[in-house]
Amino acid sequence: QVQLVERGGGLVQAGGSLRLTCAASGSTFAIASMGWYRQAPGKQRELVASIGSGGNTEYLESVKGRFTISRDTAKNTLYLQMISLKPEDTGAYYCNANTWPHAPLFGEKYWGKGTLVTVSS
Repeated sequence: QVQLVERGGGLVQAGGSLRLTCAASGSTFAIASMGWYRQAPGKQRELVASIGSGGNTEYLESVKGRFTISRDTAKNTLYLQMISLKPEDTGAYYCNANTWPHAPLFGEKYWGKGTLVTVSS
């Protein structure tokens, strides 16, 4: 099992910055890739950024150049640095961990409970 706890959300004005953190615990050795998703009110959850086991990153087009995902494997922590925030970035942000497709977790996916980001105009 993997447990994920997000922190760092809050209320910020447009143009401001926030850094989200996701602390992982449990069988963290089984984590292959991680990511940040967000869900705005009335909308589907979408992938904002992901980072693979080799450090390769991918971003939602609308956040490229503004958001940076990083992972400190020694600290079992995932980060999302967000700058130049826009009201459309508002939503609940969720940390996701995908495990390797073999024992002990066989590709199981894990989610945190989310942290709320509100960007005012």
